[in-house]
Amino acid sequence: QVQLVESGGGLVQAGGSLSLSCAASGSIFRAANMEWYRQALGKQRELVARITSGGSINLADSVKGRFTISRDNDKNTVCLQMNSLSPEDTAVYYCRLETYGWGNYWGQGTQVTVSS
Repeated sequence: QVQLVESGGGLVQAGGSLSLSCAASGSIFRAANMEWYRQALGKQRELVARITSGGSINLADSVKGRFTISRDNDKNTVCLQMNSLSPEDTAVYYCRLETYGWGNYWGQGTQVTVSS
C-alpha cells in the first residue's frame, strides 16, 4: 500500500509563488509516474503536471511557463513549483502516483488559494 502526503499549500497573493511537495511511502516510487491534479470549486479535476519514471515532463497549457514539476527518487518526493500565481489557480491540488500493475494512488489534497 502506498500513501501520499502533500504539503505546501496555503494562501498567497496574485503574482506570488508556492511550492507543493508530495511524499510517497513504499518502494515503487522510482518506477511510478507522478502527477499533480487540481480541482477548483464546482469544476472537474484536471491534470496540471506529469513527470514519468524516466523524467519526461508534461504541463497543462494553462500553467506552462509558470509551473515546474520535479522529482527526487532518493527522497520519494515530487514537487510542483508554482510561480506567477493568479486567482484562477485557486484549487485543491492532488498528487497522484501511477503504476502499471501495482495500482494508482491519490493524496488527500492541499488547498491553494490565490487572492487578487
